[in-house]
Amino acid sequence: MAKNFSLEGYRELVVDLLGRGYRVVGFDEAIPGKPHLILRHDIDMSIQAAVEMAEVEGSLGVSAHYFVLLRSEMYNPWAPANVGDLSRIAALGHTIGLHFDASLYSSEADLEAAAKAECEALEAMTGRDVCAISFHRPAPSLQGRAGRFAGRHHAYEPRFFREMGYCSDSRGGWHHGEPLAHKAILAGRALQLLTHPIWWVGGDGAGPVRVLDGFRRNRDRVLAAELARNCEPYRVSRGAKPGPLDEFKEA
Repeated sequence: MAKNFSLEGYRELVVDLLGRGYRVVGFDEAIPGKPHLILRHDIDMSIQAAVEMAEVEGSLGVSAHYFVLLRSEMYNPWAPANVGDLSRIAALGHTIGLHFDASLYSSEADLEAAAKAECEALEAMTGRDVCAISFHRPAPSLQGRAGRFAGRHHAYEPRFFREMGYCSDSRGGWHHGEPLAHKAILAGRALQLLTHPIWWVGGDGAGPVRVLDGFRRNRDRVLAAELARNCEPYRVSRGAKPGPLDEFKEA
C-alpha cells in the first residue's frame, strides 16, 4: 500500500482485497472458511471522518459497519451535523451499530441492559435497527465472548474474532501485521478488518500524534464557533458575525 494511511490508501487496500476474490459481507453472513471480508469502523473520534470513508466505500459498491459511541467526550452523536452525517452514511448503504464502552458501567450484570438501552437510543436517533455491537477497548472477558450481546451480534464473538482472521489499525498502525500479509488472507479465509476513520482522513503519513493534534485544533474551532453562535458577549468580543440565534440572546 504505497499511500498507506490515507483515503487513497484505504481505497487501494479494499480494491486489492476485492481483486483477490474477497466479498464484503455483514456479520450475519460471514463464514470463516470463505473469502469473506467484514469492513468494520469504530468511530472513536470523528463522525465527519467516517463520512469520508463511507463515500470511498460507496464508490466501490461495498457496504461497511459503522459503530457509534454514545457516551464520549469526543463528539455528540445527537448534534445536528452529526445526525445528518450518520444519515448520509446509512444512505450510502452502510450499517450503523453501537460502539459500547463497557468500562462506564460498574456491574457485569448491568452490561447487557445498558447496551440494550444504548441500542434503543441509537435506533430512535437514526430511525434504523441496530443489529450489531462493537466494544470500545474491550476487557479480556469480552474478547471471544460466546453468543449474542443484548440480543445482537457483537464483533468479538468467537466466529468473528477467533475462527476468522482479525486485523486492526489501533493506535494508528498495523501493530500486529498488515492485512494483506495476514495468514487468513494468504489462505483465502475470512477476515474482519477493523479501522478507525480518524487515522485515514487527513493522515497522509503524518503519524498518529500529528493527526490527533489536528483533530483537536479542529474541534476547538467548532467549539469557538458554537460559543459565538450561542453567546452574544463571546461573539462580540471575538468580532464574529451575527448568527441565526442572535434574536434569542439566551446567554
